[in-house]
Amino acid sequence: MLTRPLGSQGLVVSAIGLGCMGMSDLYGPSDPAEARATLHRALDLGITFLDTADAFGPHTNERFVGEAIRGRRDEVVLATKFGLVRTPDGRVAVNGRPEYVFAACDASLKRLGVDYIDLFYQHRVDPDVPIDETVGAMGELVARGKVRFVGLSEAAPDTIRRAHATFPISALQTEYSLWTRDPEENGVLDTVRELGIGFVAYAPLGRGFLTGRLRSPDDLAPEDVRRLYPRFQSENFARNLELVERLCALALEKKVTPAQLAIAWLLARGPDIVPIPGTTRRRSLDENRDAAWIELTPADLERLDEIAPPGAAAGPRYPEPGMQAVHR
Repeated sequence: MLTRPLGSQGLVVSAIGLGCMGMSDLYGPSDPAEARATLHRALDLGITFLDTADAFGPHTNERFVGEAIRGRRDEVVLATKFGLVRTPDGRVAVNGRPEYVFAACDASLKRLGVDYIDLFYQHRVDPDVPIDETVGAMGELVARGKVRFVGLSEAAPDTIRRAHATFPISALQTEYSLWTRDPEENGVLDTVRELGIGFVAYAPLGRGFLTGRLRSPDDLAPEDVRRLYPRFQSENFARNLELVERLCALALEKKVTPAQLAIAWLLARGPDIVPIPGTTRRRSLDENRDAAWIELTPADLERLDEIAPPGAAAGPRYPEPGMQAVHR
């Protein structure tokens, strides 16, 4: 697997990472044995940038990843996140207080079974805590040797600037794909490039929609959280399926899969972008990995811009409460 730098502090990761959330949370049932085998195969293939969070589960995903990498820690660039607190009644709160940063890091280290975290993100910005206080605490974790590099997730340009002035930010993680091109328009991509911060693109396959395998909302398990997301509902689903069908037609011409085409597009957006598609199956992992060697011509990129220009997707990417927590 090729590698790419994230930021200017020395962090280098596989050019394609692996999002681990779906192995234990939110997208319905998965086969733990197959998910574990998928994670092991990722390491064998050189996909060593693994992404988890304490909110996934909550907590169960970190334990799963920690158990899966036991004995192979030196092969892994391990990223996890703090700051989203899921309560027993299903609500989600945001916490960026310094004392919570320290406690969350210690808890993640214990669940993961590791001595340090390679990349520690703030999952969402806490509007009630100045960003310099949160990031200052994250910098202290670096000084203590518990964290190597720090990052933010779903932060706005002004927040990114204030954070980076407090302590060097190595990576900004935000949803980015052919149907979520917001970072190109809201100033986030320009800001991180100006500051020398790497960009980690989560949900690069549109939460599975861009693979072309979802044909109806009924294809989702009853407990799959995507049923609650506007883009996967009624008329929005039908309109977004039209976009995907055009993507599938171009993929057929290129003799690649729609998923590979979507990942290759992100890789072509710049050497500072690292997509982290999630999967629980080895065959999908192999498919995603092969996207690293697909070369898109200027004509291909022009056609993709026509198929999926900014704002093409129907519906917001999260329900309203989720949207309120992004781009702070």
